[in-house]
Amino acid sequence: MQKLIEGIHAFQQTEFRRRQGLFEQLSRGQSPETLFITCSDSRIDPNLLTRSQPGELFILRNAGNIVPPHGAANGGEGATIEFAVAGLGVKDIIICGHSHCGAMKGLLQPEQLSSLPTVAEWLRHADTTQRIVHENYKDLDDDRLLTATIEENVLVQLENLKTLPAVAARLARGDLHLHGWVYRIETGDVFAYDTDDGQFVSLAHYDYPVSEAPRRRRMLGAI
Repeated sequence: MQKLIEGIHAFQQTEFRRRQGLFEQLSRGQSPETLFITCSDSRIDPNLLTRSQPGELFILRNAGNIVPPHGAANGGEGATIEFAVAGLGVKDIIICGHSHCGAMKGLLQPEQLSSLPTVAEWLRHADTTQRIVHENYKDLDDDRLLTATIEENVLVQLENLKTLPAVAARLARGDLHLHGWVYRIETGDVFAYDTDDGQFVSLAHYDYPVSEAPRRRRMLGAI
């Protein structure tokens, strides 16, 4: 805790003073353009990754960057997404998975979740991911299998996202865009799903398009 308290003092004395005008403006309201859905993993910092400022990202985090489909038990994800889409009017939604995801490891090895029943129940929202991987990636193992699982889960959660009424309505109007990303922790690379190629392609070498309707693909993994 001491480190965190010292950090708050440093923030108040440096960053806050330097950008006090921005924070005063933000106190009057927010208008982020992007909803960023990612994992709760402590190794991911969406603002650092995207070099975004306070007020630019509306962030939703949970284990496995999961979006329960419409009609599923509401743990708050649906309300957060609805507020971002219908209340704040975000223009883009990014679902960002990441390498070495513990939730996806648990999906592949459910026996490891015997002492974490709540986590196991939560991961039922990724049952489709588990089945896709089981039926289509039997030739992969270890890191390559985990990579494929991470990528497939991003696509599955994008499909779940489209079942939410607020999202479906905006997609029908054509003023909301969905994106699937995977972040590789050890290299800093970010891979975006390309609907034309049916693959995740590095953003470092790619002019990233809108990916409205992810097409299911079979690949060995981009990361």
